[in-house]
Amino acid sequence: MTLSRWILLLVALAPACSKPESDPSATGSERLHVAVIPKGTTHVFWKAVESGAREAEQELGVQVEWKGPLKENDRAQQIQLVEQFVSAKLDGIAIAPLDHQALVAPLASATKAKIPVVIFDSDLDGTAGVDFASFVATDNLAGGKLGGEHLLGLLGQKGKAVMLRYQVGSASTDAREKGFLAAVSGKLEVLVDNRYAGATAGEAKDEALNLLERLREADGIFCSNESATMGMLLALRQAGLAGKKRFVGFDASPPLVEALKSGEIDALVVQNPRKMGYLATKTLVAAIRGEKVETRVDTGVVVATRENLDDPAIAPLLK
Repeated sequence: MTLSRWILLLVALAPACSKPESDPSATGSERLHVAVIPKGTTHVFWKAVESGAREAEQELGVQVEWKGPLKENDRAQQIQLVEQFVSAKLDGIAIAPLDHQALVAPLASATKAKIPVVIFDSDLDGTAGVDFASFVATDNLAGGKLGGEHLLGLLGQKGKAVMLRYQVGSASTDAREKGFLAAVSGKLEVLVDNRYAGATAGEAKDEALNLLERLREADGIFCSNESATMGMLLALRQAGLAGKKRFVGFDASPPLVEALKSGEIDALVVQNPRKMGYLATKTLVAAIRGEKVETRVDTGVVVATRENLDDPAIAPLLK
């Protein structure tokens, strides 16, 4: 074969050889491109949610765009991300709203553009199945009640308590706080129930230290998310109170699990974030494909203690 014929043959083959394996045209069908937007990207909880979303991505053969604000109080950035993905005409959006009201209008624009929306982790004002396809989350009210009931048991059904809230506008933690208060109503004297930890463990520590007088007076403490629990733990350590107050937190991370093992924390109400990310992504893809989806998907919640942390049903949720 002459040199000129070799060159012609290589030119003819080049486009086919250069196509990536994931190119939609290589399979004859378009690969769905979806966005999964968490409240933040730094907490251990969200990293577990992402691992679940990635599992669904591989299983379903879709492309997941994982993006969220760095801090869990940046509503403007989360709104900007929604607007960006709507403009890019992605196939669908799954989001954990930082604010149950502020995200309504941006997500309504997605629905108007015929981009299916799934809400996960924290609720949005509206009706699942009407304003968005589905709500995939922990039963947060039940989780808060579990935390309250466990603290009641630790305190013998009486005593004084401090509850540190998470952040204004967060529907998930608001439901946990309501559940806790409902469980202890008429049994515990709640010394503090109107203080907010803020978006980070550092902010939560500062707020807890501001409550030091009340914490010394309290018999028990409840915090409604990972960063608030961590900040409270740091404050109790600094004040020499760690392990001296009955303490029920929410969510798990390696430092919190170590504190549970050492006795500085008595119990952690834990969700299944990996399952949440997996089911949120899977539900979104089903909605895009026109399949019938459940309007409410409960991903489960349990109480982890030193006595059950090695239980096969509990241990995977603490990693």
